[in-house]
Amino acid sequence: MRRSTPARAARAGIGLVAAAAAITAIMYVRGREPESRSPAQAPTPQHLVLITVDTLRADRVGAYGWSAARTPAMDGLAAGGVHFDRAFAAAPITLPSHASLLTGLYPPGHRSRHNGLRAAADVATLATMLREQGYATGAFVAAFPLDRRFGLDRGFDRYGDRMPRDADGRQLNERPGSAVVNEAAAWLAGVRAPHVFLWVHLFEPHTPYESDPSRGAAGARLPAEVRYDDEVARADVAVGRLLGALGPRAASTLIVLAGDHGEAFGEHGETTHSHFVYDTTLRVPLIVAGPGVPARLQAIGQNVSLVDVLPTVMDALGLPQRDVDGISLMPVIRGGDVGARAIYAETFAPLLDFGWSSLRSIRSGNWKYIEAPTPELFDLSADPGELRNLAPDHADVTRDLARSVLTFSGPELPRIQAGDRPAGDAQRRLGALGYVSTAPAASARGGRPDPKDRKEQAKRMAQVVSGELRGPALELALEAILAEDPRNGQAHMRLGFTLSERGDAGRAERHFRAAIEAAVPGADAYLGLAMCLSMTGRGPEAARILEAGAHQEPENPVIAANLGTLAMDAGDNARAERYLNGALAVDPDLHQARFNLSRVLARTGRRTQALEQTEELLARLPAGAPQRPEVERLKRALQ
Repeated sequence: MRRSTPARAARAGIGLVAAAAAITAIMYVRGREPESRSPAQAPTPQHLVLITVDTLRADRVGAYGWSAARTPAMDGLAAGGVHFDRAFAAAPITLPSHASLLTGLYPPGHRSRHNGLRAAADVATLATMLREQGYATGAFVAAFPLDRRFGLDRGFDRYGDRMPRDADGRQLNERPGSAVVNEAAAWLAGVRAPHVFLWVHLFEPHTPYESDPSRGAAGARLPAEVRYDDEVARADVAVGRLLGALGPRAASTLIVLAGDHGEAFGEHGETTHSHFVYDTTLRVPLIVAGPGVPARLQAIGQNVSLVDVLPTVMDALGLPQRDVDGISLMPVIRGGDVGARAIYAETFAPLLDFGWSSLRSIRSGNWKYIEAPTPELFDLSADPGELRNLAPDHADVTRDLARSVLTFSGPELPRIQAGDRPAGDAQRRLGALGYVSTAPAASARGGRPDPKDRKEQAKRMAQVVSGELRGPALELALEAILAEDPRNGQAHMRLGFTLSERGDAGRAERHFRAAIEAAVPGADAYLGLAMCLSMTGRGPEAARILEAGAHQEPENPVIAANLGTLAMDAGDNARAERYLNGALAVDPDLHQARFNLSRVLARTGRRTQALEQTEELLARLPAGAPQRPEVERLKRALQ
């Protein structure tokens, strides 16, 4: 084994009983030939389907013992194959975890240490390896953290990452699993290659959790964990539909299903995920089923990592292995043992989001060690909840495991290249999905706060960005954060938008200015401040602020569209036209920009061109868009 160098869209509703998924899963399992052959005679799969379910805790799946689970498709896969009881993510964050799964490397090896930090382009992925072997390769993802710009598209013939737009034409940052499966099934039906690799990513049950539609309006008031279970059930229906779409390929397909990380519901003072490395957010389900995989009803209890998926798949498919951090689990699947090994995991989110210390962990046997300003050591056999820190009592074990952590990564990061970090648009979209997405902290060799000592602040920030809080509760949470941390630029910016949405432009303006002073990356704070200035009749000042924002994000079409609108209001038609055309050249679906461009063209006597823009806008607007009547009135006026 090689060690790495340190280098919500609207969702389709389902009922509480997922009968179709249950039937699909049962048919899939029963359709398999009984496993009675020796390993040497085991059939070799011809196809691979990888399913990743975002934010899925192992202990909320029926096969893992959750009595209230509604997961017949996942349970059917586990019953027809094997499931690992102690499988762990390499990072409790979507992009780094998926990068580890698809490369077989821990984050120091693929270099994606947080959402938005692109995976290295010089590292082979499962898709590049299988395409070299003649596989048709397709991937279909459900959320922006896995957008192609972050590097996981390499090796895929088709990478489906296009997110839908809302009625106003704004790009959404996630899509329902039903839409992902529809696209994947359509691609699969058209592939005629003898070998296929399909990866499908589902974003349910990521925050904000949406209750089952059958619960009605009362569902929104249910506890988070109940709504989370509803989302898990919704993901399971998508899994069942995908299995059904395999058709005749099912009997010769290796299926791997995994969560990318878990979710915390208050354990260790954490909500959601990313800022701690306790097992609430590291432990995930890992299920393998298909030809050559004997059915084992009892879970495999050995410690494994998601970096093991790639070598396991290559082994099962009979393909050459690569030098990676993971190991093949096929010997374990057939009844063997992994032997003694150390498993690494990390989170650099505290460092990159808040400037706090990173957290790096190692598990070896029953011991788990977390490297932090105050180190933690747990005996997982006696304390699976990681509640009793034994580091002061076991200095030798603590010292040995601390040295082991350093063989994987130090506490700081190498300098992040400008092209590898998220630009303003990416930061804004990650923030909309519940990731803090602040500027990377400056390097420092010591004295960083321990995230454990800031857990209340981290918890409040997680509640704010998760989308679970709205209205007065959101405003109170943001004010509490600012009372403790008056220079928190993210909290200032979010409070500014909260206040401006209810018309309090005066208070919102102060918070947007504070966010700009705190150097929150991107142009959102500038856009918010310009909106407040425009609302209070200060158009020229708003334009100057937007121009300053354009220096932060030169290609941001929303800034250009707003500058065009302000120029139009000021009577500068030539300048307005230039800005509005520039905005539409970057994003043709900025509907307000096209509407205003039509008005500017009409003002300058070019009615035919204005009419063309209006007709183009009507063609792009969804059928039920609330803007359609106003656009149609403009069209009639131009005819």
